[in-house]
Amino acid sequence: MVELDASGRALSIEEKPKQPRSNIAETGLYFYDNDVLDIAAGIAPSARGELEITDVNRVYLERGELFVRLMGRGIAWLDIRTHSSLVEASHFVQILEQRQGLRIACPEEIALRQGYISLEAFEKLAQKNAKSSYGEYLLSVYRSFGREAGGS
Repeated sequence: MVELDASGRALSIEEKPKQPRSNIAETGLYFYDNDVLDIAAGIAPSARGELEITDVNRVYLERGELFVRLMGRGIAWLDIRTHSSLVEASHFVQILEQRQGLRIACPEEIALRQGYISLEAFEKLAQKNAKSSYGEYLLSVYRSFGREAGGS
């Protein structure tokens, strides 16, 4: 759990506290610089005998280098530590994709929408996968982008 001050800066971070100081969970989506390798190497196992990511994050907090970004509405965090929770998460993603007609975390589509690849490069990727349902989705995105760009 992460405690933030009024400006959103992290004040404290605790692993599975009995009485949390806040209701902000540390979800498990982290981005680190190369210092993380040395930091992790210096972390001692917890009472559970495990290396805790919270201990790594605490080092960044002590350095004043821990930055927390809150996830807003529409973001779902799914814990997939067990086989049954993995199946549950899979069903959740499947239902969202079917109902919305959009793929979740489609790298090619993200690259296109962010301008990392051209429409032509995207089309080549879509054509390589054209015989699968994934490829069919990529082709539908390609056609949609072509219309948005004023093409046929």
